[in-house]
Amino acid sequence: MSISEKLQANLGEMIDIRRHLHMYPELSFKEVNTPKLIAEKLASFGIEVKENVGGNGVVGFLKGAFDGPTIAFRADFDALPIQDEKDVPYKSKIEGVSHACGHDIHTAALLGLAKALADAREVLHGNIVFIHQFAEEVVPGGAKAMVEAGCLDGVDYVYGAHVASWSELGTVLFCEEYAMAAADFFELTIQGKGGHGAAPHETIDPIVAAAQFVFGVQPIVSRNTDPIESTVITVGKIESGTVGNVIPDKAYLTGTVRTFNPDVRDMVEQKMNNLCRAIEIQYDAKLDFHYTRGYDAVYNHPAETAALREAVVVHLPELEVIDAPPRMGAEDFTYYLQEKPGTFFFIGGGNDDINAIYPHHHPKFDVDEQSMLHISKVFLQALTLHGVIK
Repeated sequence: MSISEKLQANLGEMIDIRRHLHMYPELSFKEVNTPKLIAEKLASFGIEVKENVGGNGVVGFLKGAFDGPTIAFRADFDALPIQDEKDVPYKSKIEGVSHACGHDIHTAALLGLAKALADAREVLHGNIVFIHQFAEEVVPGGAKAMVEAGCLDGVDYVYGAHVASWSELGTVLFCEEYAMAAADFFELTIQGKGGHGAAPHETIDPIVAAAQFVFGVQPIVSRNTDPIESTVITVGKIESGTVGNVIPDKAYLTGTVRTFNPDVRDMVEQKMNNLCRAIEIQYDAKLDFHYTRGYDAVYNHPAETAALREAVVVHLPELEVIDAPPRMGAEDFTYYLQEKPGTFFFIGGGNDDINAIYPHHHPKFDVDEQSMLHISKVFLQALTLHGVIK
């Protein structure tokens, strides 16, 4: 039986694992039973296991029979604080927590691949590292901590995949160079002086200052950023006041910044700080501005991305390859790619027939479980590409 056939034979077990994880999700940094299950599965396959890597991470190591490169694959396993509203047998049993992003799919797919490869270790020309990562959803995430703990020691190349409900089952999406944005966050508290709405001259109106900030950040994109460089500044929340005829003391704003270019990222942060100082002077208000850097932008190495794309086109004709544009979402897989060459790609999981039509982080999110087989097959192509599988 070929390794690809072993994967097909393992699909039923992948589905069982995925559905168990889906019913018993665990939040970022609070994963206890999930990493335990992963470690037990890897050990049962005869794979060397390290637990508590960088926190709640699990790393499996499989040594092939022959010398060759070491290839790492990563899957994340944390869930989200979202109520599961699907009507399916594997609906989450944990109130207010669900796998609404597909991390259970990633984990089960990588475990299915691990089992197939462990059964074929006698033909492997190299080694394989299975990185099971905690806390992708919450900054600072688990990737950086796992890298610092040595999960990439001795690794030559690293690959990751994310299921995509917004792309049909049977698609594979590649993007060379910048693929996902850096995601930063800001909070702004404006301290003014409250008073009666009929006497604004006796107050320092924080709402007017807040409005100036909202409008003031827009030229940072339109007039300070090269139009070729994608940049997003979004104010997503404003809180101030309780009634219509009173000017409040304070206003609170929060939002996000998305960029690709590190120089643009620096510029945006500096311009936002400058804007706050200018508003303080103009309105005599006190502005307390906090800018928090999230994940860096995901940069896919061009050579590895192009080579894997071509391998899928040639050897997996049943899958449709799509050259995807960069996305403004964020992913901490970037920290693996900053250390080792590789790529991060998307696998289609959308399917109207089973109501897998909802976006990620939606209460009814779901994907076609056949996508797990597609993830593992593309990972196999990476191993063939680097000569681990002849």
